[in-house]
Amino acid sequence: VQLVESGGDLVQPGDSLRLSCQASGNIGRFNTISWYRQAPGSQRDFVASIISGVDSPIYQDTVKGRFTISLDNAKSTIFLQMNSLKPEDTAVYYCKVVIGLGALQRTYWGQGTQVTVSS
Repeated sequence: VQLVESGGDLVQPGDSLRLSCQASGNIGRFNTISWYRQAPGSQRDFVASIISGVDSPIYQDTVKGRFTISLDNAKSTIFLQMNSLKPEDTAVYYCKVVIGLGALQRTYWGQGTQVTVSS
């Protein structure tokens, strides 16, 4: 599985963006699909996840109510809708997919897309 993110841009505070993560293969049997972000000089941090078998996505506290993660299974595409963007949301955003269990588990990362929020 290869993951390719897109949609990053330079926007102003309060604007919205939708990030996409296109998977090359079938990710229907995922364990988790997630978005992470990494600001300059910082570690890569969790943003949001959809967990297989769990009804509701989970979010980092700082993005709750502003960001929404979703999956178009038919198109093998993961989205992150980001509203009311703040300068502190500036980072490279990565998608991550975990497939399989135990010794067969595989983790896939995309290459990242830059989001810059600045006036």
